[in-house]
Amino acid sequence: MDHQSGDGIWKLTLFRNVFQVLKEFTHGKQQKVSKTGLKEALSDILLGMAAGLKRDPIVILRMDGEDLLEFINGPSYEAEMVSIFSQIGCEDASLRDCITKALEKLTVDQGMPPSSDSWVMRNIVEPALESWDDKPVSQETFLEESKKVAKRVAQNLKEEPVIVAHSENTFDGSGIKRLLSNKFELDKLLNVGLENVPKDRNGKISKEYLRVVLDVVAPSVGLPQIGAVEQMDKVVADVINRIDADDGKMIKEDEFKKLLTETMGSIMLQLEGNPISVSSNSVVHEPLPSSLSLLQAST
Repeated sequence: MDHQSGDGIWKLTLFRNVFQVLKEFTHGKQQKVSKTGLKEALSDILLGMAAGLKRDPIVILRMDGEDLLEFINGPSYEAEMVSIFSQIGCEDASLRDCITKALEKLTVDQGMPPSSDSWVMRNIVEPALESWDDKPVSQETFLEESKKVAKRVAQNLKEEPVIVAHSENTFDGSGIKRLLSNKFELDKLLNVGLENVPKDRNGKISKEYLRVVLDVVAPSVGLPQIGAVEQMDKVVADVINRIDADDGKMIKEDEFKKLLTETMGSIMLQLEGNPISVSSNSVVHEPLPSSLSLLQAST
C-alpha cells in the first residue's frame, strides 16, 4: 500500500472542489469564468482546505492488494477472523453473507478498502464472490472460505487499485491544556464564544448556553463539534450533567466564563486519562476527464 500526502491530496481534493465551484458558477453549462471570479473561489477553497488539513491531516493510500495478502498470510489472520466470526453472528445467515460482513470488518491497516463504498463493493468484493458455491456455516468453513475470497479481493485490488483518503485524530486534551496555560488566549476565546449569546436585561446568561458556547470554541481547543464523534459527545454530556448545566439558572458573565473554563478543564482531565482516537476512510472518486472542459478562464 503506497502512502501519499501533501501534493497528492491537494491535487485530488482541489480538482474536485474547483470542479464543483465552477459548476455552480456556470450552472453546469459550457460557460467561461472570469479570472477574478475564479481567483476569489480558489482563495476560499484553499483557505478552507488549509484550516481543515491543519486540524485533520489526510493521507492518500493506494491500496493494491499487497497489504491484504500480507495480512492473510500473516500470523494474526486466523485469530482476527475467529474474533470477527464471533462478532457478526452467522447463525441465521448464509456463508456468503457472513463473509461479506467479515470483509466489512477489515480495516485499511489490514489492506482492505472500505467495502461500504458502493464502487468497492461492486468492482472489488462482489466479483470475488462470483462462481462460488455457498456452503453450510461453521467456523471451520468460514475460515477456509473467507481466506479464498480475501485472496480474490487482493487480486482484484492488484488489477484495479483503490485510492483511499485516510485521516486519524486523537483527542487527548492537549489543545485545552495549551489554552488554559495562556490567560490572554483564554480570555480572547471566551469573549469570542460569548459574542452572540443572548443575555437578560441584567447581563446574565442562562447556563443552558454552555453547550452552545462549548461548540463554538471546540475547534480552537482541538475538540470535535457536538454530534461529530459519539465518544466525545458522551464525555461532554457526562461533564455537563455533573455541573447541572441544564438547570436553566441565570448567572453573571464572569461566572459563566469561569464555569466554561472549569468544564473544559474537566473534559481535559477525562481525555488525558482516556484519549479518544477516531479514523475515517473515504474512497476517492475523481471527476471524469471531460470535466476539464469547464476549466476555461476568460480575461
